[in-house]
Amino acid sequence: MYLEHFGLSELPFSLTPDPGYFFRYSEHQEALNVLLVALQGGEGFIKITGEVGTGKTLLCRTLLDALDDLYVTAYLPNPLLEPLDLYRAVATELGLAELQWADLHSLLNRIVEHLLRVADSGRRVVLCIDEAQSMSDSGLEAVRLLSNVETSKRKLLHIVLFGQPELDERLAGRGLRQLRQRLAFSYRLSPFDLDGTCGYVSHRLKTAGCQKPLFSRFALRKLHRSSRGIPRLINVLGHKALLATYGRGAEQVGRTQVVAAARDTEDVCSGGFLGLRRFF
Repeated sequence: MYLEHFGLSELPFSLTPDPGYFFRYSEHQEALNVLLVALQGGEGFIKITGEVGTGKTLLCRTLLDALDDLYVTAYLPNPLLEPLDLYRAVATELGLAELQWADLHSLLNRIVEHLLRVADSGRRVVLCIDEAQSMSDSGLEAVRLLSNVETSKRKLLHIVLFGQPELDERLAGRGLRQLRQRLAFSYRLSPFDLDGTCGYVSHRLKTAGCQKPLFSRFALRKLHRSSRGIPRLINVLGHKALLATYGRGAEQVGRTQVVAAARDTEDVCSGGFLGLRRFF
């Protein structure tokens, strides 16, 4: 592909949520700080929301990597489960795989026993739930009941919900007011502004081994406008723009290549006239 042409060691705009590419821009770094402070303070429920593609999953993976041996972590990437299957998934993440055929009552009791043992060892358990907006009301209520597990001194389970803005709308309903009232900290991720987009592109290129600017300032402005500052769309457009530039044998991405990438991509503000086929 274009790696050797641009002097890159790996693809800079991969969609895989690699914590090594976490961009410590103001909002994302602040969100990570909020999570770390809240967990260190022993808070039971934390919520992070943001539009599609704003980096919630990468933030979650970065959080899990940042937690030291004082924490036992569990991660549910697909929580579209009813209470019994949800508890089974949590049990599996906690290493209690032998409980897969237990009933709801037995599962909950064994999970609580495990949480007590972990607490006695001086450690804390953190459960991160991604795509939480897709959970059923009964699933969210099951999570709330898990958060009730505590001693007279501390919570035994810390839960972080990552979701799209629809999660906020769900929690605003009367039926989930008990869960809403338990949220100790909330944070909402926003798309990047122009400076954030420029810094994000520079960070990813440097992390991938780039030693020189690959995008002109006009290309960066167009990239920001087309992507609306959404990291996932920046990645998609950045990759396609590099392909188009490579196809021309050029050394730097110009505005024309970003226009071509935008014309070839769904859900962006294209505003151009060329497609990628123009360059191959």
